[in-house]
Amino acid sequence: MTDAEKRAGAPAEGLSYEQARAELATVVERLEAGGTSLEESLALWERGERLAEICQGWLDGARQRIETARQARQTSST
Repeated sequence: MTDAEKRAGAPAEGLSYEQARAELATVVERLEAGGTSLEESLALWERGERLAEICQGWLDGARQRIETARQARQTSST
């Protein structure tokens, strides 16, 4: 993980937002398709929850970076 990713609130798992989102979409497709055992469905659900947390972490980090940049711009313009 790069320093920029750490500052942006990147998840420890090392997945980019795009990677986590794509894997989450695959998990959802597999769950919706059915045909998996209960155990596999639970494992997919748990993985989906973790991937959703990773995506949210990236979004929260991006939101914070934007807010910090806005505050810096307002401070410098006053």
